[in-house]
Amino acid sequence: MKIILDTNALMVPAEFGVDIFSELSKLGFDEWIVPSGVARELEGIASRGRGKGRSAARVALALTDRCQMIEAEGAAGNVDDSILELAVEMKVAVFTNDAELKGRLQEGGVKVVYLRQRSYLASIP
Repeated sequence: MKIILDTNALMVPAEFGVDIFSELSKLGFDEWIVPSGVARELEGIASRGRGKGRSAARVALALTDRCQMIEAEGAAGNVDDSILELAVEMKVAVFTNDAELKGRLQEGGVKVVYLRQRSYLASIP
């Protein structure tokens, strides 16, 4: 199964020490998709961020090599909009810890995967 990874999802390994790819595999996901807007956000954090966030973004950018990059633009360049549109269009799940985006995805009938108790991934059907 395919899943879209949000910016904060890709930063989980560096921030919490969780191997997201093995955790996603346990949940049945074997294809990981990164929208172009997510990569741009990570590049911005890696170059202009500070401290732990900057380091986590650099690790996240390295992890994108294991993922399929998809060119996707949301309304007015909004990354969350592009993730929602892409998930509905492709009928795939999304891994995010963003509370607002999780709510929007659920309203749209999209399966959501998130980090639970800072140690493992769980899903909302």
